[in-house]
Amino acid sequence: MVPQDLTSLLRSTTVDFDFYEALYKHFHSQPELSCQESQTAAKSASLLRSLNAGYEVQTSIGGYGLAGVLKNGDGKTVLLRADMDALPVKEDTGLEYSSKVKMRDNDDIVKPVMHACGHDFHVTALLAAAERLAKMKESWSGTLIVLFQPNEERAGGAQAMVDDGLYDKIPIPDIVLGQHVMPQRTGYVGCRIGNIMSEADSFKITLYGRGGHGSMPHRTVDPVVMAASVVMKLQTVVSREVDPDQFAVLTVGSLQAGQTENIISDRAEVRVNVRTQNHEVRNKVLAAIRRIVKGECEASGATEAPLIENTTKFPSSVNDEAVTKDVHRSFEAFFGNQFDPNTPCSTASEDYSILGSSQGKPCCFWFFGGTDEKAWDDAEKKGRLAEDVPVNHSPFFAPVIQPTLCTGVDALCLAALTFLKKP
Repeated sequence: MVPQDLTSLLRSTTVDFDFYEALYKHFHSQPELSCQESQTAAKSASLLRSLNAGYEVQTSIGGYGLAGVLKNGDGKTVLLRADMDALPVKEDTGLEYSSKVKMRDNDDIVKPVMHACGHDFHVTALLAAAERLAKMKESWSGTLIVLFQPNEERAGGAQAMVDDGLYDKIPIPDIVLGQHVMPQRTGYVGCRIGNIMSEADSFKITLYGRGGHGSMPHRTVDPVVMAASVVMKLQTVVSREVDPDQFAVLTVGSLQAGQTENIISDRAEVRVNVRTQNHEVRNKVLAAIRRIVKGECEASGATEAPLIENTTKFPSSVNDEAVTKDVHRSFEAFFGNQFDPNTPCSTASEDYSILGSSQGKPCCFWFFGGTDEKAWDDAEKKGRLAEDVPVNHSPFFAPVIQPTLCTGVDALCLAALTFLKKP
């Protein structure tokens, strides 16, 4: 199908968006942490089956992952993917459907939970797209896979599904497609050829001191001071060791030590996150982290060598040139000037590409905006986009439901139909 034919087809077939808006509110109010997405997965599987459209549903893949397969004649096999997990964030949006959920995390600590990254939008949009594409079966040919992935936030879900025999349970796709809602003006869609999201590495660093009474610091080795020195020195890695023409971000997201003010702890934990967009820079930054941590521990008289543990690793997300050019043509015809074919490479990271790269198959990923039009325009006029538009992982992140949801559904359907052509 040529892009104009896709546009006409898509505009002639719709779904009950009142139902999907209510479903989105349900998912938003009932978030689940990584590796605990049981109810989200169960509801998604139930809704897929209830369509009575012929989806063959496979569940419990790599944890709570699931996939629906709709076979519709000869042609390509296209996989559309959504992630399901939420974050340990206390929601502060004030929405009537805001989350009040608390869950135990993998460390057995009870934490508030929020869909602060928009995965509730991703799940809802994919379910709506699954229904809409099923309604158009007479107009396309091939095999459609809708895949709901667990544990994206901890970078383990895509690999876990592959390792659990995903492609023994469903066909190997010819093309893997995915999307993410972002802090852009609603209605916006952005994509690019090549790198679209960064590589990421996270670490837990344990520093060992000697504990004791707060009144006798001379009898201790204070891991808090040691950790403070490490944190401050790490801030120089990007500013003083990485070429200004290259991209890198180093964030210390957590520093934990001790339980009360008059006890010097015997250890401290520092959690570090690194984002890069090429392997040479990545290797340089990771080597600098190890050098600095070891050096500061030695200078502080640490009682043991530091323990540096890798906790998560995301691959870089690279959009295949040929596939992405085809997607661009469809998006340009449908979204017009709302589509940006040269969106900047994001500093954020994703693991969806493993679903394709593990099989040597091409991928394409894009972004769609979720910020209320007036809120975005007002902030832009004031030069306060960074201050006034909440970003992903913020307790205030709350994409406006419409037209965001319609845009996400349209984009998924357009991308899939680009490749599911009648012979």
